[in-house]
Amino acid sequence: MNKNLQVATIGGGCFWCTEAVFQEVKGVEKVISGYAGGNVPGEPTYREICSGLTGHAEVIEVTYDESIISYEDILVIFMTTHDPTTLNQQGADRGTQYRSVIYHHNEIQERISKEVVHQIQGYYEGKIVTEISAAPVFYKATQEHQDFYKNNNGQGYCTYVIEPKLAKLRQLHADKLK
Repeated sequence: MNKNLQVATIGGGCFWCTEAVFQEVKGVEKVISGYAGGNVPGEPTYREICSGLTGHAEVIEVTYDESIISYEDILVIFMTTHDPTTLNQQGADRGTQYRSVIYHHNEIQERISKEVVHQIQGYYEGKIVTEISAAPVFYKATQEHQDFYKNNNGQGYCTYVIEPKLAKLRQLHADKLK
């Protein structure tokens, strides 16, 4: 395994959106959609997550090559391609499962997370409400949720919700694209 590979775990609403964004970023090796941060025992199902009762957030696990892209750059892209000022909501998706969250895997990631949120705050009128917490257990979503945009880009959700986020990515971070 490449010793430069690192993992970032982030959630910015529906995991289909954040997955599609990071699949286009240079240095990203793999993106897995899943769930983290819940308070019920066992592996949750998509239906249970959608109820909002498990406490889990829809997140992605991003495996990236830190010799190509930094953790800070991953977070800047993340913070600028979703709305980190809306509590438990992204667009029409509402509930704790759609919260903005950064799950750090070590003290360095924790420090960088706090620094990036502080730096980005000046670009938003509202207060950033992104949760920053230690990475809990990550549960991979079922296969139908993996590569969702790639496999379903003609669907309405993809057209009206994911494509504007991809356009924002391309506008703000063209230098970071594959």
